[in-house]
Amino acid sequence: MQILFYLSIAFIGYAVGRISHIYGGHLKTPHHWIYGLILIIAGLVFYKYAIGQILFYFGAGHFISDFKDFLKLRFFGVDEDGKKKFWGID
Repeated sequence: MQILFYLSIAFIGYAVGRISHIYGGHLKTPHHWIYGLILIIAGLVFYKYAIGQILFYFGAGHFISDFKDFLKLRFFGVDEDGKKKFWGID
């Protein structure tokens, strides 16, 4: 049962990342994989506490939602033009 809780936390992180990609991709801000990585690191620091585990899984989902920009090492700027979709890793 606990695994379903953490999978849902990761999905919420993914969903927040995808929604921010669709509606905030035109802003000149850091790419959101950076925020996911920060949350993963904070989650690892506090992993023995429940909040640390929640931060870790939320950050992992958020990181995965922008994995393509991580692979291209895009740190700052607007997203590429094109069709925006929810299910993906743009």
